[in-house]
Amino acid sequence: MYDCTRQYRCTIIRGKSQKEMDDLLPAYAKVIDEICPCDANEFEKMFNDAFMRFLPAEERVKKTLDNHRTEISGKLFGMYYFSKDGKVYEAERTQKYLEDNDQPAFFKDICYKMQFPNGTQKVTPTVIERVSDGINVRPNAFLLKLLLLAKKSRVDITKREIGYYVLNSLDVLQGRANPGEVLQAIIQDQKSGVVRTIHVPGKQNSYNWQHINEQMNYLELANLIRFTGDKDKKVVLNPNEMKTIKLFADDWNKKPMFDVYSYNLDSVDNRRKFQYDWDEYYSHVSACVAQFATSATALVVDIKKPEKTAEDKAKTLSLTEFGDEGEQIVYEYEKKRVAAFNQRLANKVLSLGKTKGLGYDIQSVIAEPGDMAEFVKYIEVKSTKRLTCPDIKEALWIDTLNITRNEWIAAQQHRDFYSIFRVYFTRDGIHIFVLKNPAQKCQAGTLQATPMTYRIEFSNAAVDEVISGIQRERT
Repeated sequence: MYDCTRQYRCTIIRGKSQKEMDDLLPAYAKVIDEICPCDANEFEKMFNDAFMRFLPAEERVKKTLDNHRTEISGKLFGMYYFSKDGKVYEAERTQKYLEDNDQPAFFKDICYKMQFPNGTQKVTPTVIERVSDGINVRPNAFLLKLLLLAKKSRVDITKREIGYYVLNSLDVLQGRANPGEVLQAIIQDQKSGVVRTIHVPGKQNSYNWQHINEQMNYLELANLIRFTGDKDKKVVLNPNEMKTIKLFADDWNKKPMFDVYSYNLDSVDNRRKFQYDWDEYYSHVSACVAQFATSATALVVDIKKPEKTAEDKAKTLSLTEFGDEGEQIVYEYEKKRVAAFNQRLANKVLSLGKTKGLGYDIQSVIAEPGDMAEFVKYIEVKSTKRLTCPDIKEALWIDTLNITRNEWIAAQQHRDFYSIFRVYFTRDGIHIFVLKNPAQKCQAGTLQATPMTYRIEFSNAAVDEVISGIQRERT
């Protein structure tokens, strides 16, 4: 029998604000990708030295740098892991993010794998206490299942109610409750005018709600929920992410994927093994990660009309024709810009993203007053999705993207006539940051280009051994 009054504070590592999380993720990925793999005894210095440039002068102290390295990018985000061979390796999650630049998908994977108890916190005393108290739940799966049931029943649930009845509820955290009975308890209290909230004697409200706010923050960064702007802060499911939400919700009654209870944590060696195993497990992406991809239209949610989806709008995006959403946005923008200057020149704007080897996606024209109005300009489009828009006034903000060898050659060849259009799809719309003449910026030091791959050519002189006659085993 579910008893909502049985309260339990199940903490989570404290992160940063949503804006800081969005801004820091590319920086973490860049640093980790630069230095890993490396020796474990060198990792601290290498990370701290490299990450220092992304912090204001007053924050470039060891304690702050260590927090970014160990607590946030390491434990909370699982962007690298320590191996038993004495090395630190870049996580599969980091590699995927660097490939797709889909920040909501990154946070979806974190939310999907989040469980209590887990190895993100200290084994002694936190994990041992959680095990002793019988905590065993996938909180985000449970929460999203509850919100789906509430949506079907046309019941509004507030952030305060989520905190009290779910994320601070001992019965839920022990896996002893189901979403249906939790919903009935909320409905009953709403009808009776009973208002319940988390209260810990002698503690500030910020302490009482810190772990709740953190968990809800990541679900919003994952693009799965939104909050209404009113005083009650009702929790609204993102109607454009229903497939992912249902995927989460279907697992509400499944045990956590990593079985903490299979470990005997009484000895130092066992605790060390548990930590290695957890870090490696958490650093890998989920088996269903392909279903976490975020469409541009899924980011925009009308809170006042949460039932309205972006499906019809999405159908208007001819992705098979243009390759990706960012290319279409920039293509349409250039067509309008050029047509406004001279309608005759509009037909010179060409979408060439499907043509391999060119080094650019769109061919346009300068279309500005002067002698070069009809000169050709070349545009490479790089898209990313994130909840918030970067603040161009933030001096220490950084982003990272991958370009091919052909694209970099084209940038060097066309110089002033070549630009990278960085397209940000965010919850408040589309923003385009234009990087003109990136080759010149690289020479000036305002942009850094790092070779990421090597092409190896070899002759028979390099071959040491040939193994032939291998038979494929039949299964």
